[in-house]
Amino acid sequence: MDFDDQLRRYFGTADLGAIHPEAHAAGTERMRVDFGLETNPGRRFALWALMYMLGAAPDLDVAFKDENERNTARDFMDMVDRAGEEAGG
Repeated sequence: MDFDDQLRRYFGTADLGAIHPEAHAAGTERMRVDFGLETNPGRRFALWALMYMLGAAPDLDVAFKDENERNTARDFMDMVDRAGEEAGG
């Protein structure tokens, strides 16, 4: 899954700054629906990761029933948070 392609799919643009609040709400809802319907673990995780980066991800215990998947998601969260700290200061 390409990040820009996913932004275009759900929000109609790859420019995060150009997403209007209504489009953000609608795109987020479509992501949640797709996430709930997705059965491929890799695609499901990629969709959750996109939602996490956009501040719209469901809680880990809701998103992932498997402990290994929750641990992988925690590792991803830590990595994103560290990258954000490094970029900010």
